[in-house]
Amino acid sequence: MFFELFRDFLYDLRTHRTRAALTLIAITWGTIAVVLLLSFGRGLGEQMMKGLTNAGNRIIILYGGETGLVYQGLPKGRRIRFVEDDVELIRKSVPGIGLISPQYHTNVTLSYGKNNTTTECEGVDPGFEEMRRMYPAGGGRFLNEVDVEQQRRVLVLGAIIAKDLFKDENPIGKTIMVDRVPYTMVGILQKKVQTAMNNGPDTRRAIIPYTTFRTSYGYKNVNSIVLQPSDPSRQEMVKRSVYEVLGRKYRFDTKDERALQMWDFIEAEKISNKIGLGVSIFLFSIGFLTLLIAGVGVANVMYVVVKERTREIGIKMAVGARRSYIMAQFVFESLLLALSGGTIGILFCYAVVSIMWMFPAEEGAMQFVGRPVLSFSLILITVGILSAIGFMAGVFPARKAASVDPVESLRYE
Repeated sequence: MFFELFRDFLYDLRTHRTRAALTLIAITWGTIAVVLLLSFGRGLGEQMMKGLTNAGNRIIILYGGETGLVYQGLPKGRRIRFVEDDVELIRKSVPGIGLISPQYHTNVTLSYGKNNTTTECEGVDPGFEEMRRMYPAGGGRFLNEVDVEQQRRVLVLGAIIAKDLFKDENPIGKTIMVDRVPYTMVGILQKKVQTAMNNGPDTRRAIIPYTTFRTSYGYKNVNSIVLQPSDPSRQEMVKRSVYEVLGRKYRFDTKDERALQMWDFIEAEKISNKIGLGVSIFLFSIGFLTLLIAGVGVANVMYVVVKERTREIGIKMAVGARRSYIMAQFVFESLLLALSGGTIGILFCYAVVSIMWMFPAEEGAMQFVGRPVLSFSLILITVGILSAIGFMAGVFPARKAASVDPVESLRYE
């Protein structure tokens, strides 16, 4: 039976070459629209998320603010400024803290030989490596606990600024002047996509231990405190606890939103996921409508086939062919037409995606749009849609074909 249905399908293709070719093109184009739009949409979403987490890996940055409410007889408008002891206070008093670090920063002048540049310098804890994804390139390292304890003058540089200073030299172990004070280079940060900035990109950042920063520049107050909840789902609980702990110390109302400022990367990640979902739904809708229009083309072709083969259908039914066989014939042809165009479209999309993956993801326009992702689940969804469209486009012409009166059809010319 299958071979008979397939033979009839090939016969219809030869008989209606132009209509079949146009329908195949429409189905192929609709498939390309769905698959490529969703593939590029997912790639863009993943790249945006990667850029966000590279700037802050599910962290919360705390800044001192200014009280906006009167509290216990104290006036509003009081400045809240953090000190290093606040870091230890939060670590001990707030449950659910995974990593935490003070954050100092200032502009510094870096000098190596005849090369000079000015950049942002941060004094941080070793936990910053994970919280900000500041991973060192091969051959170097990030800060460690010994650097902090001994207040070592060691330095980690971003990839671009290291290239500006050292050119083609290997900088690891070299001495570099930071505001005319010698520091030893211990690491270079890997290049990364970064779509959110915290005082500039990490590729142009200088990193030193926070204890070294404090003694070198005499800062009494930290610029901010960076923390990472051990469980991102406990984010709100951690934020409330921080407000309560610091509120008791600095005597401000825990409902005073102006007293502390928080940059919440976990919340930003949730928002980014929602935006990505919205974009995917929008792109899917465009592609689906294109496929739906192509499905109408399949239905038109099948109606024409039914009309032109009315006499043949009548003869088959007269000699004993069941209505179910007649219906199966046209539904099968409709499905095969839809899936053939879909297969061509999917293979084309696979070729495009494969070519795009040959380009580096961290350079040029690719670092902003990302590389398309053609997942197995996306292919399954597309095949399911094509099957549904092919079935619906074939079932109505098939019902018309199965309802033909054999006696009347034999008079049909």
